[in-house]
Amino acid sequence: MKKVVTFGEIMLRLSPPGTLRFSQTNSFDVIYGGGESNVAVSLANYGVPVDFVSRLPQNDIGECAMMELRKRGVNVENIIWGGERLGIYFLETGAVSRGSKVVYDRAHSAIADIKPGMIDWDRVFDGAGWFHWTGITPAISQGAADACMEALQAADKHGVTISTDLNYRKKLWNYGKKSDEVMGPLVEYCDIILGNEEDAAEHFGIHPEGVDVTKGDSMEAAAFESVCKQVMKQFPRAKKVITTLRGSISASHNSWAGVLYNGSKMFTSPTYQITHIVDRVGGGDSFMGGLIYGLLKYPEDDQNALNFAVAASCLKHTIFGDANQVTVGEVEKLMSGDASGRVAR
Repeated sequence: MKKVVTFGEIMLRLSPPGTLRFSQTNSFDVIYGGGESNVAVSLANYGVPVDFVSRLPQNDIGECAMMELRKRGVNVENIIWGGERLGIYFLETGAVSRGSKVVYDRAHSAIADIKPGMIDWDRVFDGAGWFHWTGITPAISQGAADACMEALQAADKHGVTISTDLNYRKKLWNYGKKSDEVMGPLVEYCDIILGNEEDAAEHFGIHPEGVDVTKGDSMEAAAFESVCKQVMKQFPRAKKVITTLRGSISASHNSWAGVLYNGSKMFTSPTYQITHIVDRVGGGDSFMGGLIYGLLKYPEDDQNALNFAVAASCLKHTIFGDANQVTVGEVEKLMSGDASGRVAR
């Protein structure tokens, strides 16, 4: 299997233990994670050769972030060094009716100051079969957006399959460009597009037909088909458009499913009830990692690929930290209907 390449920012996550509030804690748990690095860790767990490409500060914290990836089986040889700091985000984990909170401290991080020409993309994509990026990276800075375009052009030249998670983050788009100005030209290169109705609306002005989520209308699988068709019309290279369907009963209890549209047929996954969430951060990234694996393993079976992604990300909600730490066997066990959680002896 050819290697998968992901490109983006890995950050230091600082969280109060358990469900303590920021104002209650005297200590923070240390985790390293980020959208694209989380996808890379998932794929490494499934035995897929994967490179994570980024820019890290050459100090002890940057080294720790790299070591975390290396110990998870991710290739880090194409990470470049430079800049002054690793981005940080603080996470307060919610419970029941109290939602989680995120505070970013990532201005002037090493990757925010990246420039085109710093990464040898021809070397990165030598032997690669897949490239994954997210809408988070071009939201960080103009330099990161330019480097992302440089990567996409190189991946296209090398004939690599390209996927994106649209991942709209309102708090990040603050360097003078609106997301709809930047994202359109980037997404034109993509074969696989993951995003929900908010991502489609904020990036491209695309809205589901007959549904107004701002008025509390629920976003059912069938309603998303109109979004998929509009996305494919705007981005004709796209072969598949996918979304996750999260029902938030409380911060601790979510329903979880997904849909995939391949241009002619809509596939819907089983729905899981996740009744005692351990950590929902990285749920979408674990879905993307599972989806890439599923599409590589079952290239002619979109239903099975989707089911693998949903089951993998369902299990992620039981794992503390940003990245998924499950095996193919554990995912396939849940796919088969075994959700008992019994001790494996």
